[in-house]
Amino acid sequence: MPSLLDPIRIGAIEAPNRIFMAPLTRGRADRAHVPTPIMAEYYAQRAGAGLILSEATGISQEGLGWPFAPGIWSDAQAEAWKPVVKAVHDKGGRIVCQLWHMGRLVHPDFLGGEKPVSSSATTAPDQAHTYAGKKPYAEARPLEVAEIPRLLADYERATRNALAAGFDGVQIHAANGYLIDEFLRDGPNHRTDAYGGTIENRIRLLREVTETVARVAGADRTGVRLSPNGEIQGVNDSDPHALFGAAAAALDAIGIAFLEMREPGPNGTFGKADVPPVAPVIRERFRNPLILNSDYDGRSGQATLDSGVCDAIAFGRTFIANPDLPARIAADAPLQKDDAKTWYSQGPEGYVDYPTLSQKAA
Repeated sequence: MPSLLDPIRIGAIEAPNRIFMAPLTRGRADRAHVPTPIMAEYYAQRAGAGLILSEATGISQEGLGWPFAPGIWSDAQAEAWKPVVKAVHDKGGRIVCQLWHMGRLVHPDFLGGEKPVSSSATTAPDQAHTYAGKKPYAEARPLEVAEIPRLLADYERATRNALAAGFDGVQIHAANGYLIDEFLRDGPNHRTDAYGGTIENRIRLLREVTETVARVAGADRTGVRLSPNGEIQGVNDSDPHALFGAAAAALDAIGIAFLEMREPGPNGTFGKADVPPVAPVIRERFRNPLILNSDYDGRSGQATLDSGVCDAIAFGRTFIANPDLPARIAADAPLQKDDAKTWYSQGPEGYVDYPTLSQKAA
């Protein structure tokens, strides 16, 4: 069986190990959603990952409702990503850009007071992060069928900008209760048109977005993220095995390079698994590399790899506090604990000041 330290080919990308960095929103861009210089330092510190999956990056203002999160729809944003990507490449790393539309989780404060869009007129639970603090989510309006071409054009533009910025590829965020997930799952999707009702209809938007992105980036530089197991941000499905099995088959037919999915266990910190694992079903329907993510350390990640259910592991919060995570796993060294209070703060504390093993030894 392969080790986490063994290389793997992900489409057109040669990854030197199977310890991937999961997407992690950190809130270090500016208010115009333009990346800042400190982000280059942060990502370069973690260039030892087999592949870095960037923090979620907005494809449009309509789709981005998180304070200080980066975008990739404007020329200024794409230009500001260039030194970040170059810093990773200069350290020998590889990085793809995660493309994000938050759907109903965009607060009207980010939209000039307009309603967010979703599959249907529903309201997310809990509260949104805004520049004025936390506020209740607003009811979304259903995205009209006539607007789908505009949405696809947003994904196309974001993909072109990501490639122009130097990213090695892109990943479509279709998980965690955001727009595509709101179309996929029957909990929030109450549509009766070609994008609702049957599983075939509900996976239509995912398929169309993926086909659009793959035409631009190439299928061998395109990945997708799913979160099939359990309710996340008020989004769930009555038959996730059938739904995500069909979604995996559709993505397999397109030939994307990889599929990454978050499938938490009973004690997962972001959503709980309330149905049996879906990964084995997806494994049967998707032939290219499958990456799993959720609360792993080196030993549990290796055990999951040994089980044969996946080909690599994406580490999230572990990579926040351990910029040299592959070296620590190789040495079976202790892992540092991240500080949740600094996850979304705007300064260097809790961002670029976690020491490596060599720095601690010195």
